[in-house]
Amino acid sequence: MTKIRAAITGVNGYVPDYVLTNAELEQMVDTNDQWIRARTGIQERRILKGEGKGTSTMGIEAVRGLLEKTGTAPEEVDLMICATVTPDMQFPDTANLIADALDIRNGFCFDLHAACSGFLYAITAASRFVESGAHKKVVVVGADKMSSIVDYTDRSTCILFGDGAAAVLLEPNEDGYGIRDSLLRSDGAGQVFLFQKAGGSRYPASPQTVENREHFVYQNGGPVFKAAVSGMADVVAQSMKRNNLSVDDVSWVVPHQANRRIIEQVARMADFPLEKIMINIHKYGNTTAATIPLCLWEWENQLKAGDNLILTAFGGGFTWGAVYLKWAY
Repeated sequence: MTKIRAAITGVNGYVPDYVLTNAELEQMVDTNDQWIRARTGIQERRILKGEGKGTSTMGIEAVRGLLEKTGTAPEEVDLMICATVTPDMQFPDTANLIADALDIRNGFCFDLHAACSGFLYAITAASRFVESGAHKKVVVVGADKMSSIVDYTDRSTCILFGDGAAAVLLEPNEDGYGIRDSLLRSDGAGQVFLFQKAGGSRYPASPQTVENREHFVYQNGGPVFKAAVSGMADVVAQSMKRNNLSVDDVSWVVPHQANRRIIEQVARMADFPLEKIMINIHKYGNTTAATIPLCLWEWENQLKAGDNLILTAFGGGFTWGAVYLKWAY
């Protein structure tokens, strides 16, 4: 019997209009363009402005464009997963808000929370629904409004993050295209190095948590950098070994866009030339769950059916992983 795989049959992205440049950040915090570029590779990032606009605002536009591009009617979507760490609210899920705005009502929706690895976790979960034969059209969204949880007085974090969203459509494929393997990992010991302390049930919002600025992202950069490099390099190597892939067999590595130095170090350790690695961090910064699908969106016209891609990410908590897929169109 031919194996059913979940293939990406469309991708669409959305980024806000407002561009936050390094020059503007120089006016907000003790930093400068040269310092930011040297340490992160980031030149600018997009910020969602406007009263009452949340992660769903960007997710709606990404999915709306995806449905139009792929000729998919809202009633055909039977599952949508939104990977995010900046939901509009604790509940209902942001996926539900996106679905409501686009009249997607014949399937079920939920959010998945795995920090910067969220998109990998989400497409892996979504692929299982497709492989089961029960679901034919599944939308996976990676979206984050990181500006909502960034402290713009902390130069170690505010230079890194931007806002954005991108979505893919997964459909069953019996011709060998699609998601072929995934390696997902997590280690809760990493919680002390990269986290958002307040806002959950352990430290609910209070005047004290707000005064202590505990609703913002905290990062201890050194340990995160080391763990990200070793984690992503390891799963990429394992994925290639498990699937008998050489560097020549892989058309593109699609890494999470956290820091250009991390990407370059992973490339060296995995022996991949930079020209085979998708990099757009200079334009968007770290958009958390949106970085990988935003890369796929930007490189879509350079991809062709049969290309082998390895997606890899590392996120707070810690979470990390790699997904090997064969591009379907």
